[in-house]
Amino acid sequence: MSPKEICVLGAGVVGLTTAIRVQEAYPTGTRVTIVAAELHTDPMSIRYTSLWAGANHMSFADGDATQTKLDKETFDVLWEMSAPGSESEECFLRITHRTYSSKEALPHPLTWMPDHRILKGADLDALPGSLSGEEYSTLTIDTPKYLAYLSNRFRRNGGTFIKARVHHVRDIIEGGYGLYTPDLVDRPHPSAVIVCAGLGARSLGGVEDQAMYPVRGQTLVIRAPWVKFGRSMELAGTSPTYIIPRRNGDIVVGGTMHANDYYPVPRPEISEDILRRGFELAPELAPPGTENPTIDSVRPLIRYEGCGLRPARKGGIRFEVEWVTEIAGRGDEKVPLVHQYGHASYGYQSSCGSSTIALELLSEALDLRKSLASAEGA
Repeated sequence: MSPKEICVLGAGVVGLTTAIRVQEAYPTGTRVTIVAAELHTDPMSIRYTSLWAGANHMSFADGDATQTKLDKETFDVLWEMSAPGSESEECFLRITHRTYSSKEALPHPLTWMPDHRILKGADLDALPGSLSGEEYSTLTIDTPKYLAYLSNRFRRNGGTFIKARVHHVRDIIEGGYGLYTPDLVDRPHPSAVIVCAGLGARSLGGVEDQAMYPVRGQTLVIRAPWVKFGRSMELAGTSPTYIIPRRNGDIVVGGTMHANDYYPVPRPEISEDILRRGFELAPELAPPGTENPTIDSVRPLIRYEGCGLRPARKGGIRFEVEWVTEIAGRGDEKVPLVHQYGHASYGYQSSCGSSTIALELLSEALDLRKSLASAEGA
């Protein structure tokens, strides 16, 4: 028998992707509801990180087998979604991406990516200070458009959004959805809760995971529709720099990685540094035909600056089931709490693989609860 009510806490890319996976795994007899304090339709703020992501698919697994598996599965799904003629094609741009490094050799080259090759000779000479590099085909994501696509797909599948801040997981388990909206006061309480709260998992009552911490990132969005390639560099003594083109002609230029920094607005000096590094990496950002281009040639193209807090976690993503017991008004019933958070800077590129693990944990927990209930009733 399918579960009746599944609640997902969080409406970022991980929460949306997982909610859809649950809907598709249980197409009948199950309702999925997303409860989140911030939605993609809200004004952009540092509290909702998914809107600020670049984003592209460039694995940071660094040889970790589990993370590589998540990233590979996600790439395969997104590559299919980006295919010409697909309903989601407009969310993506297929590109050639090139990475430069000051390391003598890349420790974990992404040989599983399409059209992969190691950079040598003149390719490396193009960027002073680079000693190794690679090139491959990948995709970029127009994050506002993709989040809207996922939200619409969730709704088409019968999903419901509730915009509310949950202070403790027991509030939603014991009080139900009626605590947050009178329209759903008669809806049954959740059979299971999936926690996709990102950085919110640090303060969410009943979770309060102190291993969570922010990694602040800052970017520029530049209007340069002539740029159709991706580049990134990690050179000694500098912050990681990247150029991520979107299908709509915007270019995301970054970035920074500052742990435990909650500063909520862009810092002007960092924006200037990002512009300098971005132009060094890709002077093609200047309009075609510009004579002797400099960063001042690019400055008028800046549409806006932004910053977000990556939801990092010591020990990596948390995939775990906890059981909530002694639930007021629900007798001896136990409700599984599926933890799925801590994706740091790889939420988009691991979202589909991550949702597979969360779905497996959910299914196992619900099967176990059903078996226990049957044994107790025997």
